[in-house]
Parts: sequence; C-alpha cells; structure tokens
Amino acid sequence: MTQPASPAQQDAPIPTAKSAPAGEGWRRPLGLRADVRNLSLLGVLAVLIAVGGITKPDEFLATSNLQLVLTQASIIGVVTVGMTFVITSGGIDLSVGAIVALASVWATTVATQEYGFAGILFTAVIVGLGCGLVNGLLIAYGGMVPFIATLAMLASARGLALQITDGKTQMVTVNSVLDLGIRDAYILGIPPLVLVFAAVTVIGWLLLNRTTFGRRTVAVGGNAEAARLAGIDVRRQRLYLYLLSGLCCGIAAFMLIVLAGSGQNTNGNLYELDAIAAAIIGGTLLSGGRGTIAGSVLGVLVFTTITNIFALNNLESAVQQIAKGAIIVAAVLVQHRTLRGGDA
Repeated sequence: MTQPASPAQQDAPIPTAKSAPAGEGWRRPLGLRADVRNLSLLGVLAVLIAVGGITKPDEFLATSNLQLVLTQASIIGVVTVGMTFVITSGGIDLSVGAIVALASVWATTVATQEYGFAGILFTAVIVGLGCGLVNGLLIAYGGMVPFIATLAMLASARGLALQITDGKTQMVTVNSVLDLGIRDAYILGIPPLVLVFAAVTVIGWLLLNRTTFGRRTVAVGGNAEAARLAGIDVRRQRLYLYLLSGLCCGIAAFMLIVLAGSGQNTNGNLYELDAIAAAIIGGTLLSGGRGTIAGSVLGVLVFTTITNIFALNNLESAVQQIAKGAIIVAAVLVQHRTLRGGDA
C-alpha cells in the first residue's frame, strides 16, 4: 500500500530549468557548440579571404570588390534572416527566390514607378507580404505540407513574374531609387544596402533571442504539440513566420532593384538554395527547434565570398553550384553527427 506523502514532500518545489543542474549542464554544451561553430565559420571565412588574396590579390582585395561582396551578401542575407525563422520553426520556404522576382517586377512596372520611391518600396513590400500570407494560410490553416505549399508558390510567382514582364527587362527611371546604388550615397565608405542588411540582422537577432515571439518560434520547431499544450497558438505563429519571410523577400526585392536598376523575372534565381544553405551551415537545425541569426549571417558571407572568388578566377557557375551542394551535404551530416553525440 502506498504511503501518503509527508508535508515536507508535498511542499517541495518542482524543479525548473533554472534550478535543475541537468538543465544547466544541457545549456552549456549547446552554447559551447554554438561558439565553436561560429569560430569555425570565421576561420573558414579567413581562409577564403586568404585564398582570394593569393589567387587574385589586386582584384579581390580592392575596396570596390569588398564593397561589392558585402552588397551582394546583403540581398541574400535579408532573405536568409527570414528563412532562419521559418526553418527554426520546423518549416521550409522554397518560394523566396520567386517572391523576390515577383516583387521586383511588380514594383518596376510603369504604373508603379509613377508613384516614385515610395510607390516602388511599398509595392515590393506588399507583394512580399501577400505571398507570405498565402503561404502561411495554406500551411497553418490549410494543413498543407510546407514543401508542397511553397513549391506551388514558387511556380505561381515565377509564372506571374514572367507574364508581367513578358520576358523583358523593366528599367527603373526613378532617380531617387537609382541614387542609392551609386558611390556618392555611401556612408563612411559603406553602401546603403549593407546598412539595411545590418539593421535587419540586428532586428532579427533581437526578435529571435530576446522576445516571446522568438521563444515561441523555437518551441514550435522543437515540439509543436508540446507548444500547443503550453498555450501557444501554433497555427497563428506559423502564419506570422511566413509573413516575416515574405516581408524579408519584399525588402530584398527593393534592394535588388536598387543594385540592378531594373526588374526581371529571372531575379532571385536559386535564392532558396543559398538561403537554406547559409542557415544550415550557420547552425540552424533543418528539423527545427534551434536557430542562429549570427551563424546564418556568417554562412551568407562564406557563400558570397566563394562565389566572388570563383568569378574572379573565371570558374564556371556549374562548379559554384557543385561546391554549394557539397557544403550543404557536409553541414547536414555534421548536424546529424552532433545531435547523435548529444543524445549519447
């Protein structure tokens, strides 16, 4: 027969994550692994810079080229910030490149350009949000698998972008937009697009690491059912995340318009591959439950530097894609090995 619990046992506090030694022991290895991973990425970036400096010292180390690398990293970097949130929640977004293309061509139509700078920016952001809303509704409330829903958006957005442009390039004639891409607009030698990327990165980091929204995102990615039982509206959270991804695509589309001075239906080609790859090698778990904005930014810089080095050395784009694919596979294998080591 079971003995009744004593008053001391009844009043004993329930162990929490803060008071339980096991919880602290679990956190430290995760934090340590994150630090090691970021240091490793910094080491890889340093090696790439050295390779670029050795193979093409005059071209690679030129100030104009370094500014170009940072500018190109800024556009895909903004997309990657949104992708990091989606992957952390256990989802995926294959439509980011197509959304960037659709937003860029819709924002550069003759009718839109009549409204000037504000009209182009507003249209790009609204189109991105609209596509993100459709993705979020299909996934969160329609019950569709993220892979299928975003794949459908990819096809639809690409087709609509092609229909709007009829396969032609839409040149931007608004000087206030074009002026952001010239050297006179640089602030202390830093291109404005890089400053936008820095702002998005800081906001993304704060949102993921210092807000309830970020904690809910991690909880949904770690265990959606447990998050629901804890009182989190999982469907609404997923909707917000795809809206955030769409917003980042809209911002990236405007940045691309500034950089290229035009809108094309081919814009954003393979951005989904670059964004997913950067997030994964940065340490965001593909299965969800863990994400890192800092790691994703380092991943973007690594990939952009590789692309720049290959271009300066006249290597074919096919080789670049093969290298990126190999890096993705290696990163996923390392993640699985790390997780198995942590469970042992």
